[in-house]
This record gives sequence, structure tokens and C-alpha cells, in this order.
Amino acid sequence: MTYRFLASAVADSGAAIEYYDGVSPGLGLGFVAELERTLERILLNPEAWARVSDGHRRCRLRRFPYGVIYSVTDDTVLVAAVYHLHRRPGSWSERS
Repeated sequence: MTYRFLASAVADSGAAIEYYDGVSPGLGLGFVAELERTLERILLNPEAWARVSDGHRRCRLRRFPYGVIYSVTDDTVLVAAVYHLHRRPGSWSERS
């Protein structure tokens, strides 16, 4: 199984990395490492995480208040968003 990011999820991740690097140099790399660990957990068992809509699930990062919103098609996990869970957590679905 593989994964792929939508452009919106790439932008979400980039904004989070930039924010955390501004908080503390190197913390952005910590975010990236935690995001990678979360993606590994998803790939091991993509159906294990909570459904947030008909076709999407959410897996929370352990160290940061973010969730990975994704869908599964065939052998690919499609990451739709990497969202801060305390800032309008459902707004990812409002994207067109």
C-alpha cells in the first residue's frame, strides 16, 4: 500500500511545519517525523481509524494536535488534509 497527498494536504503540512519552526527551530522537523509515523500507522491498518464522513477517516498525530484526513482506494491512501484539530476541525470538508 502507498500514499499520496492532495495539493491541499501538502499546503496544510507546509503551513504546520513553518509554524512550528517559528515556535522553535527544529520543531518543524519533529512535526514531519510525527506525520511520517502517523502515515506508517495508517498504512499498516487503514480501516482502523475513525470515520469522519462517508469516504474519509481521521488518524490523530500523537505529539501534535493535528489529524490526517484520508480515504482509501484500491491500494492507495489519499491524504486530503492535515488539519489542526482545535481550529474548525471539520472545515477540511468545506474545500472544493
